[in-house]
Amino acid sequence: MEVIRLNAMEGREIAKVSLAQLTPRTIATYRDERLKQVLPVTVNRDLDDISAILNHARKEWGIPVANLVAEIRRPSRGKGRDRILELEEEKRLFMALQGGRNEQGRFVGGTRNPWVKPVVQIALETAMRRGELLSLQWKNINFTKRTAYLPLTKNGDVRVVPLSQKAMQILQSLPRAISGKVFPLSAMALRKAFERACVYAGIENLHFHDLRHTATTRLAGKLPNLIELAAVTGHKDVRMLARYYHPKAEDMALKLG
Repeated sequence: MEVIRLNAMEGREIAKVSLAQLTPRTIATYRDERLKQVLPVTVNRDLDDISAILNHARKEWGIPVANLVAEIRRPSRGKGRDRILELEEEKRLFMALQGGRNEQGRFVGGTRNPWVKPVVQIALETAMRRGELLSLQWKNINFTKRTAYLPLTKNGDVRVVPLSQKAMQILQSLPRAISGKVFPLSAMALRKAFERACVYAGIENLHFHDLRHTATTRLAGKLPNLIELAAVTGHKDVRMLARYYHPKAEDMALKLG
C-alpha cells in the first residue's frame, strides 16, 4: 500500500523539490493543494510518508535534513466512520450476493462472481482489510494451526490472523485458483460487486471497509483484552480500539468481587 502511494507521489510537484530546497512552507502548500482533492485522512497518510522519507534520509543516509513535517499543522483527522453492518442488513446483503428467495418469496438474483460472498464472509470473521484479503495466498493458510499469515500489511508489519471455526469452514469449501490467491479478485471487481449488492439489498452508506469495523466490534465482545484484539486486527495504537469496548458497570462490579 505504501509503495502504491509513493509511486503516485512521484508524479506530484513536491517530488521535484530537492531536499536542500524543501521548507515547511513547501510541505504546507502541498497539504493545502491535496486537501482540495482528497480527504484529510489521505493527506495525513501522505504527510506520514514524507516524514518517514525525511527520517530515513537523516538516519540512514546521513543527510542533515530536519523532519519538516513536524513544523506544519496537520489536517484534522475528524471523527472516524462508525458504520457497522446490522444483523438484518447482513441477511439481506448475503441474499443479494448468493441469490435465492427473499421473505416475500420473490427470487433475488445474486452476483455472478462466486468469490464475492466468501470474501465478505471472511472479512466479517477476521477483520482483515480489503488489501490483505485480496493478497491472501493459500500457501499462507495453516489449517492445522487455524491461522492466516500476512507477510505484508498496511502498517508494514507481519501479522498472523487466527481463524474461527466458521472462517475455516468457508475457506475449506473454496476451490483453488491457479494463481495461488485465496480470492482471485481485483479491487475494482470487488468494489463494484459489493456496491451493486448493497443496492439490491437496500443497504445505504455501507463501504467494504465498514466490514472491518463491524468485525472488530464483534471481536471485542469475544476478546476483552485490548492487546489480544490489536494482535488480531493489526492496530498499532491500542487507543484506537478503545471505542469498540462498551463494558457495563454492573459486569465490572462482578469482576471486582
